[in-house]
Amino acid sequence: MNKKSSRRLLAVIILALIFTVQIVAQEKVDLQIVQRIRKEGLENSKVMDYLSYLSDVCGPRLSESPQYRKAGEWVVGKLKELGLANAQMEPWGTFGRGWEMQKIYAAMTAPQYMPLIAYPKAWTPGTNGIVKGNPVLIEVTKAADFDKYKGKLKGAIVLTQAEKPLEISFEPMAERLSEDGLKKLVIAPEPGARPPFGPTMQEMMARQQLQAAINKFLKDEGAAVLLEPSRGKYGTVFVQGGGSQMKGATEPPPSVVVSVEQYNRIVRILKLKVPVEIEVEVQARFLDDDPQGTNVIAEIPGVDKKLKGEVVMLGGHFDTWHAGTGATDDGAGCAVAMEAVRILKALGVRPRRTIRVAMWDAEEQGLIGSREYVKNHFFDRVKKEKKPEYDRLSAYFNFDNGSGKIRGVHAQGNLAAAPILEEWLKPFHDLGAQTVTLRNTGGTDHLSFDGVGLPGFQFIQDELEYDTLTHHSNMDVYDHISKGDLIQAATIMASFVYNAAMRDAKLPRKYFDPNAPPRGMF
Repeated sequence: MNKKSSRRLLAVIILALIFTVQIVAQEKVDLQIVQRIRKEGLENSKVMDYLSYLSDVCGPRLSESPQYRKAGEWVVGKLKELGLANAQMEPWGTFGRGWEMQKIYAAMTAPQYMPLIAYPKAWTPGTNGIVKGNPVLIEVTKAADFDKYKGKLKGAIVLTQAEKPLEISFEPMAERLSEDGLKKLVIAPEPGARPPFGPTMQEMMARQQLQAAINKFLKDEGAAVLLEPSRGKYGTVFVQGGGSQMKGATEPPPSVVVSVEQYNRIVRILKLKVPVEIEVEVQARFLDDDPQGTNVIAEIPGVDKKLKGEVVMLGGHFDTWHAGTGATDDGAGCAVAMEAVRILKALGVRPRRTIRVAMWDAEEQGLIGSREYVKNHFFDRVKKEKKPEYDRLSAYFNFDNGSGKIRGVHAQGNLAAAPILEEWLKPFHDLGAQTVTLRNTGGTDHLSFDGVGLPGFQFIQDELEYDTLTHHSNMDVYDHISKGDLIQAATIMASFVYNAAMRDAKLPRKYFDPNAPPRGMF
């Protein structure tokens, strides 16, 4: 590098430092209010009360199921009790058919009786009463394999995969982010670095095409019910969707996921030529009467004459899968949002901007509820149409990675916002939250905002047992929640929302080209 280039680089660095110092110097944090927020949040928390009712009493909240609607009505009522305004289940558009699991029974009855830990895939039909019979194991890796099973599967209980080997794991089931891990998170990835190797797009498409062909073959052959092993172990069943949400679509046979240890036992017995008998009953119903999707929305109105039309938002997703009770995914985020606004109402704060809490529908189906909300209120990416509220949103803060405590914030590449977020975290360094990274993170509803140039942030959270045990499984229940972590998280959320509602200017935005084609789901 020559001297001229060095001087230019030095000038750029100096200007950047001056800009950052100016932002930090201008950022005012009312530490007296933050102290009050800490005291109320850490000493009088109600976050576990909200989560217990939401997960234990309301139970799983599959999009547009009766349980989703009843739980939404309960939350609306609770937010009204707290004194929030405009509490409602706000329609966002057409979703498709609702679906409800009413009963699942599965057992091996010979050579010995063994009750099976099993759950049907969402949006698959029920069986016609109890299906009994000798299971048929099929092993299909290519279309030519279908010939071996033609005419042999009518009314059969079909095992769709071979034995799934399990390995002893010496890794901990739960973990927290280490200091080294947090430091690495702050450092940008090496330019041009490739992500870890995985299946190519072509391989993924080939798998999907083969699976679609298998499902069609089994449907055409008249299979009565399909059984497949869970990807988890220790009796944990990870199960999501398997049927179609669209009315009039071709329905696959009833599909049930079984704990892998029990599934493997059945396969091994079959390979020993010992007769096996199984019986399965699935009762499920589709709901075609009301396809309307709804998000749960409520507000603490702003009081500043100039700023009350502006909005600060917080939330998580309200919908869940059906095997557990949606405690960690994402009842935790909804309870944190409810507790955050409770803290602010308990302190009697009068925010300058309106604070709007949102609990999203159909996140599990592709962030649909938040995407449609953003399209209706802020920006339509397809039409490239900016809505009046677009210029009035300050920020959206999201909590959706289990019940682990907040360790920091993903700034999503927003260079101007990062030093502000760092200042807001300083009063919580003693609680383990001190990291701001410019890196993006995916998979949560903040992307619906970030994808249209709005400041949308997901907190950095400790992993705990989220990916190893609870995420989309029958173990997503209240007992796997970390109480202290959620108390800390709700307190920080309340402080962040308050700071955003009170500062003179909205949070800065990063560059957004409205004419650029949407990437991925955005």
